[in-house]
Amino acid sequence: MPELPEVETTRRGIEPLVVNKEVARVVIHNAALRWPVPGELIRLLPGQQVRSVGRRSKYLLFSFAQGTLIVHLGMTGHLRLTPCDAERRKHDHVEIVFTDGTAMRYNDSRRFGSMLWSAADPLQHQRLVGLGPEPFSPGFNATYLHRLSRGRKVAVKPFLMDARVVVGVGNIYASEALFRAGIAPTCPAGKVGKAVFERLVKSVREILTAAIAAGGTTFRDFSDSQGRPGYFRQELCVYGRNGDLCTVCSTPIKQIRLGQRSTFFCPGCQK
Repeated sequence: MPELPEVETTRRGIEPLVVNKEVARVVIHNAALRWPVPGELIRLLPGQQVRSVGRRSKYLLFSFAQGTLIVHLGMTGHLRLTPCDAERRKHDHVEIVFTDGTAMRYNDSRRFGSMLWSAADPLQHQRLVGLGPEPFSPGFNATYLHRLSRGRKVAVKPFLMDARVVVGVGNIYASEALFRAGIAPTCPAGKVGKAVFERLVKSVREILTAAIAAGGTTFRDFSDSQGRPGYFRQELCVYGRNGDLCTVCSTPIKQIRLGQRSTFFCPGCQK
């Protein structure tokens, strides 16, 4: 599933291609995504211009004068800009056609993504309102994590992946950040000290920054808005490397199940 770096890569790729463009029409080929695509988009969007493309967690926010189009890529979703008369691809479910003859098409083979509409503040939408802070925001800091984790028996890795704690730190990047910070993923969150959380906050930001710069991590489905794969996979230290030797201490990387997710760590570096 695309995580924050992949979604941010898509945002940066698609924004300059669609901002200030006026919508001519909306075509919904298949409304049956994770939640039904609102039919009202066909009526609401024509005549409106894309003002900006933002991001909250793993959601893309296409801002218009009368509201916001909220897009989630699910597991296999893609956005691409193409001439409006280009041949439609299999799994192209929605297209927003602009007056300049281009179209933004949403493609999703598994249909776990979504397109939703908010006429009010999009951050108050039911899919966004309960989310934690962004990992690059001032609100995500050691004091915050330390306070929130007191008395919690949950392991630190699923704690870090909880979108109510912080958004966008999915399975891949949680494993990598904990390795960089030298924290065992199984350590109870409530036993992690403030100084250790300082290391973790720094590591999360470093890992996500590097992943965004590399265009994300491609394993099977993700590519950016221009069809290019992400290259951060080449920089992974633990994720997907079960049995390989740690690049720091040469201890074999171990894989376990934690919170029903595959978790990779180095028993030598992570205590």
